[in-house]
Amino acid sequence: MKQKRLFNNIIIYTLLILTAFFWLYPLMMAFMNSFKTNGELLTNVISLPAFIRFDNYIRTIEKMHFIRSFMNTVFVSFTGVGMIILFSALAGWRLCRTKTKLSTVIFGLFVVSMLIPFSSIMIPLYRVVLLLHIKNSLLGLSFVYAGLGVSMAIFLYHGFVKGIPTELEEAASIDGCSKIKTFLLVIMPMLKPITATICITNVLWIWNDFLLPLITISDNKKYSLLLSTNTLFGQYNSDWTAILSALILAAVPVIIFYAIFQKQILKGIADGAIKG
Repeated sequence: MKQKRLFNNIIIYTLLILTAFFWLYPLMMAFMNSFKTNGELLTNVISLPAFIRFDNYIRTIEKMHFIRSFMNTVFVSFTGVGMIILFSALAGWRLCRTKTKLSTVIFGLFVVSMLIPFSSIMIPLYRVVLLLHIKNSLLGLSFVYAGLGVSMAIFLYHGFVKGIPTELEEAASIDGCSKIKTFLLVIMPMLKPITATICITNVLWIWNDFLLPLITISDNKKYSLLLSTNTLFGQYNSDWTAILSALILAAVPVIIFYAIFQKQILKGIADGAIKG
């Protein structure tokens, strides 16, 4: 029995290691080639660099205006996520506690909207952006992200609130708390696990998104990191070592962010599944 269990564990861990290598291989190749010259890269992609050079990174930071692009991405990510959390937590709470046909229909519309692919609403969304005069606006882009992200967040909050006893809200009401105070002082602290999950997953989504900034931002001073990376591609020639360096620079902050908060993601998902 022990030998069979050991054999099964070896197979499972071998498959997991191979799967991890499969997913990490492109990142490892990009990191390794980011230290090469263009000549070395074009000669042999899979070879190690002859020397460790940081010239590519210095050139990339200057070309893509890394600091400015980084701050633009940070602003959009955290502003968009902040609005998603605020609006979705309030909406999820009220829709869960209001037992009417209207609230059921509204919640159903949010759930159905999650099934609509972005490609089918891309052109209408762009027209809305033009009508609202928020093109080339980082705050406007944050609002667009909030609008696209609230459906999933409301669905998660709605399921989580079901596990919170209504007696807590009734006790707060007896003590003289208004609806807003009840939400801020009683409900919101209990939503921390699912809030952490929503925050982290949406930061990863917004940080890594390329298509939405591409169609809403044309001013290069307001480019995100990925849009700035796109400027390194030329019509007839591309600086591939600089491009790889830019991709690594764009990926490192979000990898660190995820590594720090990954436990919160798993805890939030587990708690949400139990309470939902």
